[in-house]
Amino acid sequence: MRNTIYMASLLMFTLILMGCSEDPELGARVEINEVGSDFGGDVIGNGGSLQQSFTWSNSLTKVDWNMDITSVPKGSFNLRIEDSEGKIVLDETLVSGQGDDSKSGVSVAGLPGTWTITITLNDFNGDGSFSISPED
Repeated sequence: MRNTIYMASLLMFTLILMGCSEDPELGARVEINEVGSDFGGDVIGNGGSLQQSFTWSNSLTKVDWNMDITSVPKGSFNLRIEDSEGKIVLDETLVSGQGDDSKSGVSVAGLPGTWTITITLNDFNGDGSFSISPED
């Protein structure tokens, strides 16, 4: 009888452990798929957040840019670009479920050279893309 209770308890404990699954780890990432005179990529997330910066050589004074998202509400995607002296020439954010799901335009003027592109994703669950091209 004692062995039966022990075995039943062990079986129940094992089943409880097997039934408990960890929630998937929240994450977000940027995949760069365009490098050269143009710069662009995709953003992907399952509810995670990140901030990631990249450098890019721009021989002109402005950029033509666009960004879009398909995300569950509340997730945000920020695109910030600084010129070679650190001046912010673009700082745009898309928030899923609030306003447009895409934006585009031309940045303000900056100095040519090595520019910094910073992507920030907050509670981002979905996907999106961005592209940047030199503009004079």
